[in-house]
Amino acid sequence: MARTRKPVVEVRRSQRRRRTVSAYRDGERVVVLIPDRFSRAEETEWVERMLARLAAREERIRRTDDELLARARRLTARYLADQAHQVTPASVRWVTNQNGRWGSCTPDDGTIRISHRIQEMPDWVIDYVLLHELAHLVVPSHSQRFWDLVARYPKSERARGYLEGISAATGLVLGDD
Repeated sequence: MARTRKPVVEVRRSQRRRRTVSAYRDGERVVVLIPDRFSRAEETEWVERMLARLAAREERIRRTDDELLARARRLTARYLADQAHQVTPASVRWVTNQNGRWGSCTPDDGTIRISHRIQEMPDWVIDYVLLHELAHLVVPSHSQRFWDLVARYPKSERARGYLEGISAATGLVLGDD
């Protein structure tokens, strides 16, 4: 049975912090922010509690290729049912080498790749990106017919705005395809 290693924990005490405790990952390390007045026992208790919360959060957001394929099938059934004969991807997977786009599709072989950068984004944003790529299996270009298919997703404009905001905030120039 494989044991998971405990992460390196850095505790930062703050005189300005009164009651709240928070934690975040910084690379391989976990930083826990606590009030300066906490005793060593309280510090230990809160570090354990925050590690458990962080692990639970990371488990909730961990997304797999299988989950992504199942999501693609649900989106196809709901928004592209009349095109279902054309929308049968050969594979749908998360990739880490998409630095200039949120997702991509190769209609000739039916492969869809979704950037790992969106794994922690809201579900409705992931659904938009995935539906965008599924629509390329029907219409390879960004023609009006393509955008009409994408517009079937009720949150498409909201998701596009969200992604544009992320691009602007991070300074990344990421495209739609």
